[in-house]
Amino acid sequence: MSAVLVTDAMTQRAFEATAAQKKPKDSDVFREGDVVVYSAHGVGKIDRIGSEIIAGHTIDIIQVSFGDNQMTVRVPAAKAKAAGLRKLSTPDAVTKALQVLTGNSRSSKLMWAKRVLDYQGKINSGNPILLAELLRDLRRNADGTEGSYSERNIFEIALARLASEIAAVENIDQQAAVAKIFAMLRSGRGTEAAVAETEAAIPVAATEARALAAASGPA
Repeated sequence: MSAVLVTDAMTQRAFEATAAQKKPKDSDVFREGDVVVYSAHGVGKIDRIGSEIIAGHTIDIIQVSFGDNQMTVRVPAAKAKAAGLRKLSTPDAVTKALQVLTGNSRSSKLMWAKRVLDYQGKINSGNPILLAELLRDLRRNADGTEGSYSERNIFEIALARLASEIAAVENIDQQAAVAKIFAMLRSGRGTEAAVAETEAAIPVAATEARALAAASGPA
């Protein structure tokens, strides 16, 4: 596959197109101080909403910070929804996600490389139902005796993502949210002791970049 040369003219046209887009009405629901979910990075907080001049064009920007990794991203308001920025899930949606954890695990017959793409797609979706499905299907990694190192890293990332949104929605700390997730996994798996053994061993604030890099290796 040949590389595509990105010229200054192409970059300029991209900025012009972004600046020309009208801010959608649904972007007006965001306010400074809101706790939101940015699908590729998880739960963050809107620090600022305003206009900035970028490459000579005035663009409405939503700035989101992520306290866990001290990262800040700026999203054009016109593309906020398409980029995966959304309000927190409703309590009903969180309840449904927790119920998914109690279901039977579904094994995949895909090759490892394709499974990784599927897993990463669910993580990057930011969808609590898909995250719960991933945790349910990789439940064997909860006790540390089954599954590969790469799968365990993916499990930890999904756990951190889902726990952070549950914590924000229910106004509890993240460790309490993790405990709630493990309680649901225990109820579905029927082997409470096995999961309980390693609840404390799962690093909730796992370094996502490290884990994703490791996940790209062989199972």
